[in-house]
Amino acid sequence: MAPSEQAEPRAKRARFAEEEQEPDLFGEEHDSYQEYIPLKKRRQIEEHELSKRSGMVASHAEQPDPAAETMLDEDGEEPLVKESLLVRTAKARKDQPTETEAQKRLREEQDMMRNITARTALRGVKELATGVVYTRSIKTGWKPPLKLRQLSDDDHEEVRHKFHIITEGHNLPPPILTFQEMKFPSPILQQLESKGIKRPTPIQVQGLPVVLSGRDMIGVAFTGSGKTLVFALPTVMQSLQEESRMPLVKGEGPLGLMICPSRELARQTHDVIKGYTTALLQAGYPPLRSLLCMGGIDMRQQEGEMRSGTHMMVATPGRLKDMLKKQRITLDLCTYLCLDEADRMVDLGFEEDMREILSYFKHQRQTLMFSATMPMKIKAFAESALVDPITVNVGRAGAANLDVIQEVEYVKQEAKLVYLLECLQKTAPPVLIFAEKTKDVDDIHEYLLIKGVEAVAVHGGKDQEDREQAIDHFKAGKKDVLVATDVASKGLDFPNIQHVINYDMPDEIENYVHRIGRTGRCGKTGIATTFINKNQSESILLDLKHLLKEAKQRIPPVLQVLHDPLGDLEEMAAASGQKGCAYCGGLGHRISECPKLELQTRQEAHKKKDYFGAGGFGGEM
Repeated sequence: MAPSEQAEPRAKRARFAEEEQEPDLFGEEHDSYQEYIPLKKRRQIEEHELSKRSGMVASHAEQPDPAAETMLDEDGEEPLVKESLLVRTAKARKDQPTETEAQKRLREEQDMMRNITARTALRGVKELATGVVYTRSIKTGWKPPLKLRQLSDDDHEEVRHKFHIITEGHNLPPPILTFQEMKFPSPILQQLESKGIKRPTPIQVQGLPVVLSGRDMIGVAFTGSGKTLVFALPTVMQSLQEESRMPLVKGEGPLGLMICPSRELARQTHDVIKGYTTALLQAGYPPLRSLLCMGGIDMRQQEGEMRSGTHMMVATPGRLKDMLKKQRITLDLCTYLCLDEADRMVDLGFEEDMREILSYFKHQRQTLMFSATMPMKIKAFAESALVDPITVNVGRAGAANLDVIQEVEYVKQEAKLVYLLECLQKTAPPVLIFAEKTKDVDDIHEYLLIKGVEAVAVHGGKDQEDREQAIDHFKAGKKDVLVATDVASKGLDFPNIQHVINYDMPDEIENYVHRIGRTGRCGKTGIATTFINKNQSESILLDLKHLLKEAKQRIPPVLQVLHDPLGDLEEMAAASGQKGCAYCGGLGHRISECPKLELQTRQEAHKKKDYFGAGGFGGEM
């Protein structure tokens, strides 16, 4: 081996030896070596430190090594013990305040509501696909009188407080107490006076200024409070303004669209609008045409009316979808949309229909939603379709009309028909009788005819012509009693109804509120008699009990003895700000025990098709 190759290892050893002898430049000794402590002993040290901090020493723990206790860190202090995640979690739970049963249930309800309302926004398919979001309301040429605009917000709030009007939203238009200050033309004022309407109702005091100013709105008020005028008069004014600027030609329109859940309600709304357009025409104003679009009417007749141009349309969802698909009508010019009885329109079964109808709109629209019952789950979902909305609420959503005297009587199933004749003697006609099933409606109608009572019947199984004829005869006073299912319970205005009889208690408390709302309208007092027996579920009877209690009505002994499982109901209502169930509006239960939610959950589960059997692969298709 060459000398150079042998010298290299010695040079390296010498260099390492020199490095070992190199003095410390910082004047410190290399004595940082620490004795290795086994894992078991380190855990014992940690347990000892934790027990010292909490003031408790575990009896089963071994004493740590004294040598280990004297371990110091670089600063000469005892080293900090690292806590495990398990220990931290246990301490965090211990430090948390104890959660009461009511608070626990309230948290569970909030989670349920988030899951229920976490659905696609109620907008058209094209708007959802392209991400179109409107942020500003539609501007109109209407303004409140100057003297009202100059008043302070406190003055306006005092008026709202006087009429028990609750509002949500910002930049609220001022409440207006007269129709003259709302700037309606004299023919409309004369038409209102001829119908005995001299001053606005509370929902009209605040609702009409909101709609006239172009804002989106959710209107909630008890039945018979005049909600129809809140959306009917503004669409007449909008159509009059557009016709004055540029008259409609053949095939154009509608400018305003109102959708109703039933044919009877659609016809009633159309008749109201037609009354005001006729008054304007007789006074020399331009002709305004309105169209009734619903099933049971020859579509060719509706097409003929469309050819001359339509300003306003009142429709039911089924016929409207059919005509839109066949391109018989278009919504290219429509900028005004109202959903009457909106809780039914947006509820399960109508959601996709409404989304499909909204897809035919070409521009931004002013959207209005009205109902007497507006549960929180519907309200939260409805707000997704509105732009900067204002909520106008007169009384609690779902509350019964205080002008109705509610009487609840226990009647056996086999004795109902006989006792029905006795109840008819309470008041003079006209009287309205509601039943759940169409078979019961026919049986009651036949029984009353045999007993010599002038009665007519209405239900979904009858022809449209027969339904219209029965309602017209009843309204005209030719018949004394109308027997009907819930098709006649929502929105219909029957004059001078003094007595409503519920032959059976409906399955949902919302339907009960709508039924008894057919009487006690426009400030008049009415009576509602309801038959109950063991066939009704305890849940709906509890809802009825709390509804009677809220309206300060007499509670019969059969409801008094019912055990109320929700002892903390008032505490939860105060904590959540929501009385009763947030899903259906019932006062006798919370959302966790809601029978309507349970039923609809089961129905949705049955709709899921299982192509492979036994709930296996493909069950979600």
